[in-house]
Amino acid sequence: VLVHKGLTTLHVLAIGMLVLTLFDVVLGGLRTYLFSHTSSRIDVLLGAQLFRHLLRLPIAYFEARRVGDTVARVRELESIREFLTSSSVTLVIDLFFTIVFLAVMYFYSPLLTLVVGLTIPLYIVLSVFITPVIRARLHEKFNRGAENQAFLVESVSGIETIKAMAVEPSMQRRWDEQLAAYVRAGFRAKNLGNVAGQVASFINKITTILILWAGATLVMQGKLSIGQLIAFNMLAGRVSGPLLRLVQLWQEFQQAGISVQRLGDVLNAPAEPSYNPNRTALPGITGHVTFDNVTFRYRIDGPEILHKMSFEVPAGKTVGIVGRSGSGKSTIAKLIQRLYVPESGRILIDGVDLAQVDPVWLRRQIGVVLQENFMFNRSIRDNIALSDPGIPMDRVVEAARLAGAHEFILELPEGYDTLVGEHGANLSGGQRQRLAIARALTGNPRILIFDEATSALDYESEHIIQRNMARISRGRTVFLIAHRLSTVRHADHILVIEKGQIIEQGTHQEL
Repeated sequence: VLVHKGLTTLHVLAIGMLVLTLFDVVLGGLRTYLFSHTSSRIDVLLGAQLFRHLLRLPIAYFEARRVGDTVARVRELESIREFLTSSSVTLVIDLFFTIVFLAVMYFYSPLLTLVVGLTIPLYIVLSVFITPVIRARLHEKFNRGAENQAFLVESVSGIETIKAMAVEPSMQRRWDEQLAAYVRAGFRAKNLGNVAGQVASFINKITTILILWAGATLVMQGKLSIGQLIAFNMLAGRVSGPLLRLVQLWQEFQQAGISVQRLGDVLNAPAEPSYNPNRTALPGITGHVTFDNVTFRYRIDGPEILHKMSFEVPAGKTVGIVGRSGSGKSTIAKLIQRLYVPESGRILIDGVDLAQVDPVWLRRQIGVVLQENFMFNRSIRDNIALSDPGIPMDRVVEAARLAGAHEFILELPEGYDTLVGEHGANLSGGQRQRLAIARALTGNPRILIFDEATSALDYESEHIIQRNMARISRGRTVFLIAHRLSTVRHADHILVIEKGQIIEQGTHQEL
């Protein structure tokens, strides 16, 4: 154009470049929008699926892992999302244009294209050699991060004990050591990535030198024009750019692979049986509970917690279960709720084996009060109506009255709308316990389980609960689990447990 002074052609080229620029801007904006939209969709879909699966995991999964470990794995979702919505899509686009550019380059000069093609295996060799090392360092980084997360959650949860024992200095030292180890692991992984990037950049620069050297030789031989060499060099830059990004992308792929592996620890864990129409939903249970030769252990290679235990509780009766710590009392309660599955034997309610019953439906028929009951940072009403947020207010009040909680709730500044604070920090232990009883009663369960529910209460709170126990128990099958016989003296029948077996049973007078 310049040599022949083709002004018209120049105008056409300028207009064409302007159109291409506008097209590039529009496509860039559209690509950014699509990335953001896709990212949001993946966040919602993967996040919802992950949380749904977490809720369906058996209680044994959470008992075997620290909270921080699970949180660290959930956070890996972000790495996967970033790779899927950014890096992987960019790779597809880059590979498409790389093939197009290589075809145009071949049209200009097959020899120079061969020079570029010969350097591509070098990038592959680099990625192959660096992969095992970078995976090992990324594994170390994740493990250190999970340790930090677990330690932080544990420290915040136990801050009262830390302060009471005045162990802040030792906790600080341990945190500093763990944090330094995590930072070192991250630095080593990142430094290795930087080395790989620099090696890839060196290969790219060598490629450029070879192109200029070979191209200049062809120009001097009259086999290539200067304009073609400049155009080829520009196209070669368009090819080398994606190759450099591919090396970086390979590292991100390794990170995403480890994230998938860690997240797989959650998603691949077998969930509890979901709702199955073939499973039995007992219509209006009465609460007749039978243990038939039940044996249970936490692990296949672990000791027996219960050994061939058999007993029967008629509907509407109150049974006390007494024994030392570790004797298997609380395990019985969790087996009734189907939180644990027996190794052998059967557990029946109204003559139906719990193995045939939908576990979610079953747990809605059972009210449970523990020694330490979790309170969500919501209002008192929300905590009482946790199992059914839509229940009328009069049922909430009725449950609170039955649990002996209504009076103290009315004394609070905002009554039933008072926020209880995290873990119920704004309430006393006795108040939390009475709210837990009210919460257990809102579903009008036919079976009630009190697992060490009064062992840590003050006299007044325990007296209020004991005073209302007759009303609470009326028409229900009740299990009272305790350390001392005196706590269950009003029970219709008492089982004394020792090392997973019933060693005595009878009324309080008989024992």
